[in-house]
Amino acid sequence: MAISCFYYVTESGKSPVRDFVDSLNSSSQRKFFFVKNLLEEFGHKLPQPHAKYIGNEIFELRLKGQEGQIRVLYFFFHQDKVIFTNGFIKKSAKLPEKEKALAIERRKMFLERHR
Repeated sequence: MAISCFYYVTESGKSPVRDFVDSLNSSSQRKFFFVKNLLEEFGHKLPQPHAKYIGNEIFELRLKGQEGQIRVLYFFFHQDKVIFTNGFIKKSAKLPEKEKALAIERRKMFLERHR
């Protein structure tokens, strides 16, 4: 089953992940779209180092760019959709709690809007 990926859109119509991806250099953007295609092909079965489950129904897409360790957090909606919630450059070994909390909050908002 093919997976479709979507960017989370805020109440004001902004797409933080699209803006984040657009801010990356072209080499990092190509890597993002390569890994995104793997996610669309393999879904839940996409293994590390490309994807990792981080808890609370949230996963991270992982890639290395010239900017550093790039992470895009996401969740699955129904069985065939992925919603990208937020992206960031990882500065330390540990996942920033505020980024995970933001992904959890955006998932909650999304589910409330799509019931």
